Amino acid sequence: MVLPFRPGTRSRCATVSESTAATERREVTFSGRVQGVGFRYTAREIAARHAVRGWVQNLPDGRVLVVVEGGASTLDRFLAAVTGEMDRYIDHAETTVLPATQEFASFEVRR
Repeated sequence: MVLPFRPGTRSRCATVSESTAATERREVTFSGRVQGVGFRYTAREIAARHAVRGWVQNLPDGRVLVVVEGGASTLDRFLAAVTGEMDRYIDHAETTVLPATQEFASFEVRR
């Protein structure tokens, strides 16, 4: 099933693999000019304002991966804030929704 990532003029979609009722995990791959623009640190700052846990990391192919867990509406707000702040750099975002693993204690930048 493909769902819209967020309204906008550019192509953004979310691929839903599996979901849970209370908390969930989202793995979001952002592409565009998303490295070297402060994307990871912006995501970390935004995460500090939301009840989310996980990490953000640059990928070798130039994309950025965000792995985040929390309540569905909290994740919606967090990802909308990240996208809103970094929109000018994002060409595409693909989201996979999975069951939460509860493995994260905080939100961090991975190298």
